[in-house]
Amino acid sequence: MQRLLVTGGAGFIGSNFVHYALDNTDYHVTVLDKLTYAGNRASLEGLPADRFAFVQGDIADPATVEPLVAEADAVVHYAAESHNDNSLHDPRPFLDTNIIGTYTLIEAARKQGKRFHHISTDEVYGDLELDDPERFTEQTPYNPSSPYSSTKAGSDLLVRAWVRSFGLQATISNCSNNYGPYQHVEKFIPRQITNVIDGVRPKLYGKGENVRDWIHANDHSSAVLTILEKGAIGETYLIGADGEKNNKDVVELILTEMGQAADAYDHVVDRAGHDLRYAIDSTKLRTELGWKPEYSDFEAGLAATIQWYRENEAWWRPQKAATEAKYKELGQ
Repeated sequence: MQRLLVTGGAGFIGSNFVHYALDNTDYHVTVLDKLTYAGNRASLEGLPADRFAFVQGDIADPATVEPLVAEADAVVHYAAESHNDNSLHDPRPFLDTNIIGTYTLIEAARKQGKRFHHISTDEVYGDLELDDPERFTEQTPYNPSSPYSSTKAGSDLLVRAWVRSFGLQATISNCSNNYGPYQHVEKFIPRQITNVIDGVRPKLYGKGENVRDWIHANDHSSAVLTILEKGAIGETYLIGADGEKNNKDVVELILTEMGQAADAYDHVVDRAGHDLRYAIDSTKLRTELGWKPEYSDFEAGLAATIQWYRENEAWWRPQKAATEAKYKELGQ
Protein backbone atom coordinates (compact mmCIF):
# COMPACT_ATOMS: atom_id res chain seq x y z
CA MET A 1 0.00 0.00 0.00
CA GLN A 2 1.19 3.48 -0.88
CA ARG A 3 -1.95 5.63 -0.99
CA LEU A 4 -4.55 5.88 1.77
CA LEU A 5 -7.98 7.47 1.57
CA VAL A 6 -8.98 8.57 5.08
CA THR A 7 -12.62 9.54 5.55
CA GLY A 8 -13.38 11.96 8.35
CA GLY A 9 -9.73 12.94 8.44
CA ALA A 10 -10.49 16.50 9.61
CA GLY A 11 -12.26 15.19 12.71
CA PHE A 12 -10.64 14.47 16.04
CA ILE A 13 -9.55 10.84 15.76
CA GLY A 14 -9.16 10.96 12.00
CA SER A 15 -6.84 13.97 12.03
CA ASN A 16 -4.68 12.37 14.69
CA PHE A 17 -4.38 9.30 12.46
CA VAL A 18 -3.42 11.42 9.45
CA HIS A 19 -0.65 13.12 11.42
CA TYR A 20 0.52 9.78 12.80
CA ALA A 21 0.54 8.04 9.41
CA LEU A 22 2.45 10.85 7.71
CA ASP A 23 4.96 10.99 10.59
CA ASN A 24 5.55 7.24 10.78
CA THR A 25 5.17 5.88 7.22
CA ASP A 26 5.88 6.84 3.62
CA TYR A 27 2.20 6.74 2.64
CA HIS A 28 0.43 9.42 0.65
CA VAL A 29 -2.81 10.36 2.43
CA THR A 30 -5.94 11.85 0.89
CA VAL A 31 -8.59 13.07 3.33
CA LEU A 32 -12.28 13.12 2.44
CA ASP A 33 -14.28 15.17 4.94
CA LYS A 34 -17.63 16.96 4.76
CA LEU A 35 -16.42 19.60 7.25
CA THR A 36 -19.49 19.52 9.45
CA TYR A 37 -19.16 21.33 12.77
CA ALA A 38 -16.97 18.46 14.07
CA GLY A 39 -14.48 18.67 11.20
CA ASN A 40 -11.79 21.33 11.32
CA ARG A 41 -9.52 22.06 8.38
CA ALA A 42 -7.08 23.68 10.83
CA SER A 43 -6.40 20.24 12.32
CA LEU A 44 -4.58 19.36 9.07
CA GLU A 45 -2.41 22.44 8.73
CA GLY A 46 1.32 22.07 8.14
CA LEU A 47 1.20 18.61 6.54
CA PRO A 48 3.61 17.84 3.67
CA ALA A 49 2.05 19.01 0.40
CA ASP A 50 3.73 16.25 -1.64
CA ARG A 51 2.14 13.48 0.50
CA PHE A 52 -1.18 14.97 1.55
CA ALA A 53 -4.35 16.07 -0.23
CA PHE A 54 -7.72 17.26 1.05
CA VAL A 55 -11.14 16.86 -0.57
CA GLN A 56 -14.29 18.33 0.93
CA GLY A 57 -17.25 16.08 0.24
CA ASP A 58 -19.91 13.70 1.54
CA ILE A 59 -19.17 10.00 2.02
CA ALA A 60 -22.80 9.28 1.10
CA ASP A 61 -22.26 10.68 -2.42
CA PRO A 62 -21.10 7.97 -4.84
CA ALA A 63 -19.94 10.53 -7.42
CA THR A 64 -17.48 11.89 -4.86
CA VAL A 65 -16.49 8.59 -3.28
CA GLU A 66 -15.88 6.31 -6.26
CA PRO A 67 -13.07 8.30 -7.98
CA LEU A 68 -11.25 8.76 -4.68
CA VAL A 69 -11.47 5.06 -3.84
CA ALA A 70 -10.16 4.28 -7.34
CA GLU A 71 -7.01 6.31 -6.64
CA ALA A 72 -6.34 4.68 -3.25
CA ASP A 73 -4.78 1.39 -2.25
CA ALA A 74 -6.76 1.31 1.00
CA VAL A 75 -9.63 3.15 2.67
CA VAL A 76 -9.54 3.96 6.39
CA HIS A 77 -13.08 4.91 7.39
CA TYR A 78 -13.27 7.29 10.35
CA ALA A 79 -16.11 9.53 9.16
CA ALA A 80 -19.10 9.37 11.51
CA GLU A 81 -21.61 11.39 13.43
CA SER A 82 -20.42 10.53 16.89
CA HIS A 83 -21.94 12.64 19.67
CA ASN A 84 -24.40 10.72 21.84
CA ASP A 85 -26.26 13.80 23.05
CA ASN A 86 -26.75 15.05 19.50
CA SER A 87 -28.10 11.68 18.42
CA LEU A 88 -30.78 11.85 21.11
CA HIS A 89 -31.97 15.23 19.85
CA ASP A 90 -31.76 14.55 16.09
CA PRO A 91 -31.01 10.96 14.99
CA ARG A 92 -31.34 11.53 11.23
CA PRO A 93 -27.78 12.74 10.49
CA PHE A 94 -26.48 9.61 12.22
CA LEU A 95 -28.46 7.38 9.84
CA ASP A 96 -27.32 9.36 6.80
CA THR A 97 -23.62 9.31 7.64
CA ASN A 98 -23.10 6.14 9.65
CA ILE A 99 -25.36 3.84 7.63
CA ILE A 100 -25.73 5.29 4.13
CA GLY A 101 -22.22 6.73 4.12
CA THR A 102 -20.66 3.43 5.14
CA TYR A 103 -22.74 1.57 2.53
CA THR A 104 -21.53 3.96 -0.18
CA LEU A 105 -17.89 3.45 0.79
CA ILE A 106 -17.97 -0.34 1.04
CA GLU A 107 -19.78 -0.60 -2.29
CA ALA A 108 -17.03 1.46 -3.93
CA ALA A 109 -14.32 -0.61 -2.21
CA ARG A 110 -16.06 -3.86 -3.22
CA LYS A 111 -16.40 -2.88 -6.86
CA GLN A 112 -12.79 -1.80 -7.08
CA GLY A 113 -11.22 -4.55 -4.94
CA LYS A 114 -9.70 -2.17 -2.40
CA ARG A 115 -8.57 -2.85 1.16
CA PHE A 116 -10.99 -1.34 3.69
CA HIS A 117 -10.65 -0.68 7.41
CA HIS A 118 -13.71 0.36 9.38
CA ILE A 119 -13.37 2.37 12.60
CA SER A 120 -16.04 1.66 15.19
CA THR A 121 -16.69 2.12 18.89
CA ASP A 122 -17.06 0.04 22.02
CA GLU A 123 -20.48 1.65 22.51
CA VAL A 124 -21.99 -0.92 20.12
CA TYR A 125 -21.71 -3.40 23.00
CA GLY A 126 -23.90 -1.36 25.34
CA ASP A 127 -22.55 -1.00 28.84
CA LEU A 128 -21.32 -3.02 31.81
CA GLU A 129 -22.28 -2.82 35.46
CA LEU A 130 -19.90 -0.76 37.59
CA ASP A 131 -18.97 -3.79 39.72
CA ASP A 132 -18.73 -6.24 36.80
CA PRO A 133 -15.18 -7.66 36.46
CA GLU A 134 -15.75 -8.47 32.78
CA ARG A 135 -14.60 -6.38 29.81
CA PHE A 136 -15.77 -6.24 26.21
CA THR A 137 -14.19 -8.76 23.85
CA GLU A 138 -14.62 -9.48 20.15
CA GLN A 139 -17.28 -12.04 21.12
CA THR A 140 -19.43 -9.66 23.21
CA PRO A 141 -22.99 -9.44 21.78
CA TYR A 142 -24.08 -6.07 20.41
CA ASN A 143 -26.45 -4.11 22.67
CA PRO A 144 -26.42 -0.44 21.60
CA SER A 145 -28.39 2.08 23.64
CA SER A 146 -28.52 5.32 21.59
CA PRO A 147 -29.14 6.33 17.98
CA TYR A 148 -25.39 6.94 17.70
CA SER A 149 -24.31 3.52 18.93
CA SER A 150 -27.14 1.80 17.04
CA THR A 151 -26.04 3.29 13.73
CA LYS A 152 -22.42 2.38 14.43
CA ALA A 153 -23.53 -1.18 15.19
CA GLY A 154 -25.44 -1.19 11.90
CA SER A 155 -22.39 0.00 9.99
CA ASP A 156 -20.26 -2.75 11.56
CA LEU A 157 -22.78 -5.35 10.47
CA LEU A 158 -22.84 -3.97 6.94
CA VAL A 159 -19.07 -4.34 6.70
CA ARG A 160 -19.24 -7.92 8.00
CA ALA A 161 -21.99 -8.79 5.53
CA TRP A 162 -19.98 -7.34 2.62
CA VAL A 163 -16.95 -9.41 3.69
CA ARG A 164 -18.99 -12.60 3.81
CA SER A 165 -21.30 -12.03 0.83
CA PHE A 166 -19.08 -10.08 -1.55
CA GLY A 167 -15.50 -10.76 -0.46
CA LEU A 168 -14.79 -7.22 0.72
CA GLN A 169 -11.17 -7.06 1.92
CA ALA A 170 -12.06 -5.48 5.25
CA THR A 171 -11.16 -5.39 8.92
CA ILE A 172 -13.00 -3.68 11.79
CA SER A 173 -11.77 -2.12 15.02
CA ASN A 174 -13.84 -1.09 18.03
CA CYS A 175 -12.10 1.39 20.27
CA SER A 176 -12.69 2.84 23.71
CA ASN A 177 -12.98 6.57 24.48
CA ASN A 178 -10.23 8.68 22.90
CA TYR A 179 -8.59 11.80 24.27
CA GLY A 180 -5.77 14.00 22.99
CA PRO A 181 -5.15 16.93 20.58
CA TYR A 182 -7.71 18.25 18.08
CA GLN A 183 -10.81 17.06 19.98
CA HIS A 184 -13.87 19.30 19.70
CA VAL A 185 -14.67 21.21 22.89
CA GLU A 186 -18.15 19.64 23.05
CA LYS A 187 -16.52 16.42 24.25
CA PHE A 188 -15.99 15.62 27.93
CA ILE A 189 -12.25 16.08 28.49
CA PRO A 190 -11.62 19.13 26.26
CA ARG A 191 -14.79 20.81 27.54
CA GLN A 192 -13.57 20.58 31.11
CA ILE A 193 -10.02 21.69 30.21
CA THR A 194 -11.21 24.72 28.24
CA ASN A 195 -13.74 25.64 30.95
CA VAL A 196 -10.95 25.74 33.53
CA ILE A 197 -8.82 27.86 31.17
CA ASP A 198 -11.79 30.26 30.92
CA GLY A 199 -12.31 30.34 34.69
CA VAL A 200 -15.56 28.36 34.45
CA ARG A 201 -16.31 25.49 36.82
CA PRO A 202 -16.47 22.11 35.02
CA LYS A 203 -19.78 20.27 34.73
CA LEU A 204 -20.28 16.64 35.73
CA TYR A 205 -23.24 14.48 34.72
CA GLY A 206 -25.04 12.99 37.72
CA LYS A 207 -22.75 11.59 40.39
CA GLY A 208 -19.88 11.12 37.95
CA GLU A 209 -19.70 7.39 38.60
CA ASN A 210 -19.90 6.39 34.90
CA VAL A 211 -16.68 4.69 33.80
CA ARG A 212 -14.91 5.11 30.47
CA ASP A 213 -11.86 3.23 29.21
CA TRP A 214 -9.61 6.05 27.99
CA ILE A 215 -7.00 5.78 25.24
CA HIS A 216 -4.76 8.49 23.80
CA ALA A 217 -5.50 9.23 20.13
CA ASN A 218 -1.88 8.42 19.18
CA ASP A 219 -2.32 4.91 20.57
CA HIS A 220 -5.56 4.47 18.63
CA SER A 221 -3.69 5.61 15.50
CA SER A 222 -0.83 3.19 15.97
CA ALA A 223 -3.31 0.35 16.54
CA VAL A 224 -5.24 1.15 13.35
CA LEU A 225 -2.03 1.27 11.34
CA THR A 226 -1.03 -2.11 12.80
CA ILE A 227 -4.40 -3.65 11.86
CA LEU A 228 -4.27 -2.14 8.38
CA GLU A 229 -0.85 -3.65 7.72
CA LYS A 230 -1.05 -6.93 9.68
CA GLY A 231 -4.72 -7.67 10.42
CA ALA A 232 -6.47 -10.74 9.03
CA ILE A 233 -9.24 -9.98 6.52
CA GLY A 234 -12.70 -10.35 8.05
CA GLU A 235 -11.45 -10.02 11.61
CA THR A 236 -12.48 -7.54 14.31
CA TYR A 237 -9.95 -6.16 16.80
CA LEU A 238 -10.75 -4.29 20.01
CA ILE A 239 -8.43 -1.36 20.80
CA GLY A 240 -7.89 -0.32 24.43
CA ALA A 241 -5.13 0.82 26.76
CA ASP A 242 -6.45 -0.33 30.17
CA GLY A 243 -7.45 3.25 31.01
CA GLU A 244 -10.62 2.79 33.06
CA LYS A 245 -11.54 5.92 35.00
CA ASN A 246 -14.86 7.24 36.24
CA ASN A 247 -15.89 10.71 35.16
CA LYS A 248 -15.54 12.16 38.65
CA ASP A 249 -11.91 11.05 38.87
CA VAL A 250 -11.16 12.49 35.42
CA VAL A 251 -12.59 15.91 36.31
CA GLU A 252 -10.67 15.94 39.57
CA LEU A 253 -7.44 14.98 37.80
CA ILE A 254 -7.95 17.82 35.30
CA LEU A 255 -8.57 20.33 38.06
CA THR A 256 -5.57 19.17 40.07
CA GLU A 257 -3.26 19.19 37.04
CA MET A 258 -4.43 22.73 36.23
CA GLY A 259 -3.78 24.03 39.74
CA GLN A 260 -7.38 24.11 40.97
CA ALA A 261 -9.10 22.50 43.94
CA ALA A 262 -10.14 18.96 43.10
CA ASP A 263 -13.77 19.64 44.09
CA ALA A 264 -14.17 22.87 42.07
CA TYR A 265 -16.89 21.50 39.76
CA ASP A 266 -20.69 21.43 39.56
CA HIS A 267 -23.08 18.51 39.11
CA VAL A 268 -25.72 18.68 36.35
CA VAL A 269 -28.66 16.39 35.55
CA ASP A 270 -27.50 13.07 34.10
CA ARG A 271 -28.13 12.54 30.40
CA ALA A 272 -30.78 10.12 29.14
CA GLY A 273 -29.62 6.52 28.74
CA HIS A 274 -26.14 7.32 30.05
CA ASP A 275 -24.14 4.06 29.79
CA LEU A 276 -22.60 3.00 33.08
CA ARG A 277 -19.24 1.51 32.13
CA TYR A 278 -17.15 0.63 29.09
CA ALA A 279 -14.07 -1.55 29.35
CA ILE A 280 -12.00 -3.06 26.54
CA ASP A 281 -10.05 -6.31 26.48
CA SER A 282 -7.43 -5.78 23.74
CA THR A 283 -5.72 -9.15 24.23
CA LYS A 284 -6.33 -10.28 20.63
CA LEU A 285 -4.74 -7.15 19.15
CA ARG A 286 -1.75 -7.37 21.48
CA THR A 287 -1.07 -11.10 21.16
CA GLU A 288 -1.87 -11.69 17.47
CA LEU A 289 -0.53 -8.43 16.01
CA GLY A 290 2.02 -7.40 18.65
CA TRP A 291 0.54 -3.96 19.37
CA LYS A 292 1.02 -2.11 22.64
CA PRO A 293 0.11 1.44 23.74
CA GLU A 294 2.62 4.21 24.31
CA TYR A 295 0.47 6.06 26.84
CA SER A 296 -0.14 3.32 29.40
CA ASP A 297 -0.18 6.04 32.11
CA PHE A 298 -3.46 7.97 31.76
CA GLU A 299 -2.29 10.83 33.96
CA ALA A 300 0.76 11.45 31.76
CA GLY A 301 -1.39 11.42 28.62
CA LEU A 302 -3.89 13.76 30.26
CA ALA A 303 -1.13 16.19 31.27
CA ALA A 304 0.14 16.26 27.67
CA THR A 305 -3.42 16.89 26.44
CA ILE A 306 -3.95 19.77 28.87
CA GLN A 307 -0.70 21.31 27.69
CA TRP A 308 -1.83 21.03 24.05
CA TYR A 309 -5.08 22.91 24.77
CA ARG A 310 -3.19 25.57 26.69
CA GLU A 311 -0.84 26.09 23.72
CA ASN A 312 -3.48 25.90 20.96
CA GLU A 313 -6.22 28.28 22.02
CA ALA A 314 -6.42 29.63 18.47
CA TRP A 315 -7.57 26.16 17.35
CA TRP A 316 -10.38 25.65 19.88
CA ARG A 317 -11.51 29.19 20.71
CA PRO A 318 -13.76 29.58 17.60
CA GLN A 319 -15.80 26.53 18.72
CA LYS A 320 -16.21 27.45 22.37
CA ALA A 321 -18.96 30.07 22.60
CA ALA A 322 -21.41 28.21 20.36
CA THR A 323 -20.76 24.95 22.17
CA GLU A 324 -21.42 26.43 25.60
CA ALA A 325 -24.55 28.21 24.36
CA LYS A 326 -25.87 24.86 23.15
CA TYR A 327 -25.13 23.17 26.46
CA LYS A 328 -26.78 26.07 28.32
CA GLU A 329 -29.99 25.49 26.36
CA LEU A 330 -29.92 21.88 27.55
CA GLY A 331 -29.22 22.86 31.14
CA GLN A 332 -25.82 21.19 31.03
